[in-house]
Amino acid sequence: MSMTFLSVALGGAIGAILRYGAGLLALRMATPGFPVAVLGVNVIGSFLMGAFAIWSLERGHAALNPFVMTGILGGFTTFSAFSLEAWTLIERGEVAAMLAYVGLSVGLSIGALALGIWLMKGMLA
Repeated sequence: MSMTFLSVALGGAIGAILRYGAGLLALRMATPGFPVAVLGVNVIGSFLMGAFAIWSLERGHAALNPFVMTGILGGFTTFSAFSLEAWTLIERGEVAAMLAYVGLSVGLSIGALALGIWLMKGMLA
């Protein structure tokens, strides 16, 4: 059990470094104002999550999932896990649940972020 936690931690550190590097690269290549780095890591991370999920399942390497999927890809972008969960609901034929999950995740997350900003601005004023 503790080795799994260490594996996730190591993978998370690697993913965070990769995300930071992608952000620096995007700053050099993109026009300021649009979050190209976040969009890029979300799309790339989601692609890699889908590809790795199938590869690890089909090839019997599920033991790598905590390191790669939770650690590296989770540190790189949590959107990849969100995408996998949404797709899993689609594959189960639970389209209404997927739409609710996506809508609630995005709406409530943005709302929670706005609330956090509002509260902190009030506390620091």
